Amino acid sequence: MIAQLPTAAPAPQYPEFLQALRASGFRGQLSTDYATRTVLATDNSIYQRLPQAAVFPQDADDIVRIATLMAEQRFRQIKLTPRGGGTGTNGQSLTDGIVVDLSRHMNAILEINVVERWVRVQAGVVKDQLNAALKPHGLFFAPELSTSNRATVGGMINTDASGQGSCTYGKTRDHVLELHSVLLGGERLHTQPLTDAQLDTACAQPGRIGEVYRTARQIQETQAKLIESVFPKLNRCLTGYDLAHLRDEQGRFNLNSVLCGAEGSLGYIVEAKLNVLPIPKYSVLVNVRYSSFMDALRDANALLAHKPLSIETVDSKVLMLAMKDIVWHSVAEYFPADAERPTLGINLVEFSGEDTAQVNARVAEFVAHLQADTSIERLGHTLAEGAAAVTRVYAMRKRSVGLLGNVEGEIRPQPFVEDTAVPPERLADYITEFRALLDSHGLAYGMFGHVDAGVLHVRPALDMKDPAQAALVKPISDAVAELTRRYGGLLWGEHGKGLRSEYVPEFFGELYPALQSLKGAFDPHNQLNPGKICAPPDAPQGLLKVNEVMLRGDLDRQIDERVWQSFGSAVHCNGNGACYNYDPDDAMCPSWKATRERQHSPKGRASLIREWLRLQGAANIDVLEAVAGQWSWLRGLPKRLRNNLARSRGEEDFSHEVYDAMAGCLACKSCAGQCPVKVNVPEFRSRFLQLYHGRYQRPVRDYLIGSLEFTLPYVAYAPRLYNAVMGSKWISRLLERHVGMLDSPLISRYNLQATLAGCKVGIASVAALRELTPQQRSRSVVLVQDAFTRYFETPLLASFIQLAHRLGYRVFLAPFSVNGKPLHVHGFLGAFAKAAIRNAHQLKALADCGVPLVGLDPAMTLVYRQEYLKVPGLNDCPKVLLPQEWLFDVLPEKPQPVAQTFRLLAHCTEKTNVPASTSQWEKLFSRCGLKLVTEATGCCGMSGTYGHEARNQDTSRIIFEQSWAGKLDKQGEALATGYSCRSQVKRMADRQLRHPLDVLLEHALSL
Repeated sequence: MIAQLPTAAPAPQYPEFLQALRASGFRGQLSTDYATRTVLATDNSIYQRLPQAAVFPQDADDIVRIATLMAEQRFRQIKLTPRGGGTGTNGQSLTDGIVVDLSRHMNAILEINVVERWVRVQAGVVKDQLNAALKPHGLFFAPELSTSNRATVGGMINTDASGQGSCTYGKTRDHVLELHSVLLGGERLHTQPLTDAQLDTACAQPGRIGEVYRTARQIQETQAKLIESVFPKLNRCLTGYDLAHLRDEQGRFNLNSVLCGAEGSLGYIVEAKLNVLPIPKYSVLVNVRYSSFMDALRDANALLAHKPLSIETVDSKVLMLAMKDIVWHSVAEYFPADAERPTLGINLVEFSGEDTAQVNARVAEFVAHLQADTSIERLGHTLAEGAAAVTRVYAMRKRSVGLLGNVEGEIRPQPFVEDTAVPPERLADYITEFRALLDSHGLAYGMFGHVDAGVLHVRPALDMKDPAQAALVKPISDAVAELTRRYGGLLWGEHGKGLRSEYVPEFFGELYPALQSLKGAFDPHNQLNPGKICAPPDAPQGLLKVNEVMLRGDLDRQIDERVWQSFGSAVHCNGNGACYNYDPDDAMCPSWKATRERQHSPKGRASLIREWLRLQGAANIDVLEAVAGQWSWLRGLPKRLRNNLARSRGEEDFSHEVYDAMAGCLACKSCAGQCPVKVNVPEFRSRFLQLYHGRYQRPVRDYLIGSLEFTLPYVAYAPRLYNAVMGSKWISRLLERHVGMLDSPLISRYNLQATLAGCKVGIASVAALRELTPQQRSRSVVLVQDAFTRYFETPLLASFIQLAHRLGYRVFLAPFSVNGKPLHVHGFLGAFAKAAIRNAHQLKALADCGVPLVGLDPAMTLVYRQEYLKVPGLNDCPKVLLPQEWLFDVLPEKPQPVAQTFRLLAHCTEKTNVPASTSQWEKLFSRCGLKLVTEATGCCGMSGTYGHEARNQDTSRIIFEQSWAGKLDKQGEALATGYSCRSQVKRMADRQLRHPLDVLLEHALSL
């Protein structure tokens, strides 16, 4: 099962360059490992290019070292490409040279000037990170993107990004005041609007800076008429080398117009001074529904007459996918369903301003138009009023890119002609022809976009593993490029050119040599992101063509179809990067947030599994048969020990790099709930671990964790002895040093028998439940035990029993049975399947008696709904309710005045996989006269046994401090639903949080 690395050796100059870079005093990281290179080989596009290495500069001085070294004659063959969030849809940051990742370290907000309304930031600052820092000052950075929670400011500048609201706020370029860049050779370039006198001074400078200014001025002065005729008069006029704006409205010369959108092909942008704006005090979003998408497009021109902030559109395909996504529970009220007249298109029309009354008056006038105008059939409209409501609806629209990757089957919408721009008044006719083109190829597609700007994102559905379908990329691109030109538009109106740059010479025509001369002044040897936008006149390598670049599908088709389908959760990752969410108070992928290493993200881990599966196939290893062919543990021991010895001697196996990435996963399942494509890392992680440990011996801690549920019922007979042993210092040191475990929990000594007797709890059996009358069954509940709340946190088990008893319900305690989650997490899938089948049969027998089943711990309980249903041969498992789901139906509604406020710190798995769960707790508290506010939190850092493993100790603490540590001392008692969360708070902050059940029990007497 060895996954050998590709044998092609790197170009000889690259190792020498990296060695010289380190010797120059470079302070950041240099990485040539295959895992890092594999993860950085893709972005949010259809392309895949394996870099030679990746470098992670610590600061601008490191960038100077890179640029200085690569200008030396001996390194003129070195190619480098800057990278930010890696969210590009056109391969802008992909290279077969060296990736320069500016996001890991260069991500500081340097200065905020509230009075003058500007901010200075490093290139790696994420857009939402910046706006979070600006929000307390009532300011925001205006250009809006669907990827705003992971897109970096440097990336936005390099693609001149824009999105919703661009007709009002403009593009990124319109908010750039100054840029600090590093040019080839190491010169530092500071660009801002210059008067003619200042321009003369700049042109007189020696070196590359002077040459750049002289070349740009000559182009502006000699090609003005040609520039005027070539550049379209559009809101999205052009991304990159924008010669039309070399002179601003005040007549000043501004080189930022060509740097914005240059995709790193002219220099390294390291710092920016940006204009920021006051946050509108009030917003209303009018959500207009249509019976067809074309009606929505044709209505846009009339709606624009009311001068809204923006108009966004979404088609039926995106809507249907959104309805199946976690986002829908928060926006469903704004899109009422009608079976007879289904909604097949929507327009989201935003009005905003400083004065609430004025905004409402404009909305009222707009709504009157909707009611009076009969030229277009509209199904109705709703209003989302206020910033919170507007943000919720836009969150659904922002997920459109990712959602389109979550259609069923292998034919999926692909980005390659998806950001065309035409005059808005011609958009509907243009889209009619665009659809006819795709229909002629028999292709389905999804659409969404910014109709006010004439930009529509169209993604034709293709199976890129099918060579015949992949071959359609080129002819469709050619046809769409011609179509946009005919309608006075652009093939690339929003997301940059990247690997579609082959159409640049045709678009610029006679002006293209001017672009070449500009590129030559900045980068004479074509080393900076070569093949994109423009090549110097004498460059041996010209522009890359869309059908000459490696596609992800070219590699994916090398994976056996059975394997591909079996590992669909991993291989369907489309690279949209939602898992790169910067927000520490969001649950998505805590390991990525803590490490800032992209292989420790769902996208990174999915990329590694895809490549690992491909390499397995190349080595003629059938991973589906490998499990069945595994020997018994004892028979396979000699082989595993030999392989472990070989590994210790440095044997190459890509599997080790994949293992390191998988071992860093917390298995919190936030990705499974939040990823638009539903990439489920814990699922394929457990399968990988099973295969990996068929070849390499497991550490002892895996066996201890996997056997925990089996051993606890026995050691619980002697809690004093167990606690004394596990609590001793020498045992703790032994476990940490030789087993890799620490902070082992102690068994609760709570007298459960007294509670069982006092509440007349019965032991759940089929016979006992069948003896109940129908009325008795309606007033009964079966409590399904889990190892953690049963043995380590027994008082919580008692709280549920007592609460149910006070509500008039009889509790039956299901016999303790192994749930299997620890087995699944660590890849003991054979043992997990046996436990799941045994447990599911027992639970089904009890459920068939008509009494609801309830489990306390969300992580353990949700295993019955998710992992159990994927066990071969297990066709059914009854639904085991979370406590709030059961209480929601049985707790009486008696509205009372609010007496006290609490705060809920919800479990990651629970809130991301059952999004309604937190609102159910809030409503339950309201029934008791209590207020419960759900706190926005990331992961606590424990996640089952992850935090108890010594290798994870540092990362676990970082994760805790990123979010939970700052939430504990806020006003109102903090409550936590997860056993692991409460354990982590006790361990890290020496505080004991209560479960919401404990609070409800206190107030149950008033019900």
